[in-house]
Parts: sequence; structure tokens; C-alpha cells
Amino acid sequence: MKLTQLIKLTNGKLLTNQPVDDIEVAGAMGADLMSDVLASIQPDAALLTGLSNPQVIRTAMIADIQAIIFVRGKHPSKEAILLANEEDIPLITTELGLFEACGILYQAGLPSFEKESHEY
Repeated sequence: MKLTQLIKLTNGKLLTNQPVDDIEVAGAMGADLMSDVLASIQPDAALLTGLSNPQVIRTAMIADIQAIIFVRGKHPSKEAILLANEEDIPLITTELGLFEACGILYQAGLPSFEKESHEY
């Protein structure tokens, strides 16, 4: 799915300077614990989160995340936006909650990119 479509579906607002017309997102994951993201996300996914500190950007760099969507109207710090611009990671904000935003994207055909874990 094109990132522009993700932005439209979530009524999102782009916070960074990258052109996003050609960015493809293969799937998505919603999480607030970056340890869960590192353990579970697959490359080329969008991350939906309510956590808005620079650690989210660093996690995205390590995990090969295509874009970050901040839910519940969260806005990252200036430091996080600068880092995302340097690393070409688009940042988007939406007023939707995490559950609703994930549901909209899933219903639109974007698959879950959270690896299955059978450890309980």
C-alpha cells in the first residue's frame, strides 16, 4: 500500500520533509513497547504507536520500518523530527486511537507485519 493511501485512510498529517508518493508499505504493526517492536516487526512495515520520543526513530532505523504513525494526536519532539528527516523516515500523526487506526488499515487490506510468537 502506498504511504499516501495510509495517510488518507487515517486522516493523518505528515510531519517530516520526505516526499512520500513512491513509498510502499508492505504491512503494519501497532505497539508502544519498543522491545516488542524489535522482537516482532517485519521489515518494510509502518509502525503505529502512541510513544513519541526519539527512541521510536532509533527503533525504526534498526528494524527497517518504512514510516511511523503517531496515534491519539501525539506529536514527536523537534529532536525526533530532525532525526527522522536525517534518516528519511516519514512521521505522521493522526487523531485516531491505536486500535481504530490499526483496524482501518487492516480492513483496507494492509496485512499485519507482527511476527507470530508462540512463547507465552
